[in-house]
Amino acid sequence: MISLSNSENGTANSTAATKRLARAMMVSGGEFSLILACCNSVERQQQVLNVLTEFSSADIDEILLSPATDTLYTAITSAIGTTQPEALMVRGLESVVEINQLIISTNIMRNEFRKKFRFPLVLWVNDEILCKLVWLAPDFKDWAASTIRFDVPQNQFVEAEQQAISA
Repeated sequence: MISLSNSENGTANSTAATKRLARAMMVSGGEFSLILACCNSVERQQQVLNVLTEFSSADIDEILLSPATDTLYTAITSAIGTTQPEALMVRGLESVVEINQLIISTNIMRNEFRKKFRFPLVLWVNDEILCKLVWLAPDFKDWAASTIRFDVPQNQFVEAEQQAISA
């Protein structure tokens, strides 16, 4: 019985989060904005992207980072060239081998993002990457409005499990 209500809440939360993400991209209006989308499941990220591309009128480009990526700024500029997409989703941060260095360099290069990019930049992160952003790139992370969550953080999931067991 608990799993049913959790499933219904999860679907409602995901739909609301997807709408928030679409709205955040639309509000940018040709200016740089940083949007953090937190989801601990790569499969769930893909599901959200599938719904979002149907739901949003924006032409959303996507970049999947390779494990060897060393700077986010260079990866984006190489992928988009001289074009300015309506919105850009960056996935794969969790697979980057030198993630700490990538995040530190992103913080150092943060002003270049605002100078060169005239579109909303959506970084898909998991809880671990989000924590690293807070610690290693606080100035860059501060540019983002509140993080849009697409699943329950790991510690809340454990708490919910413990409550279900003790009930």
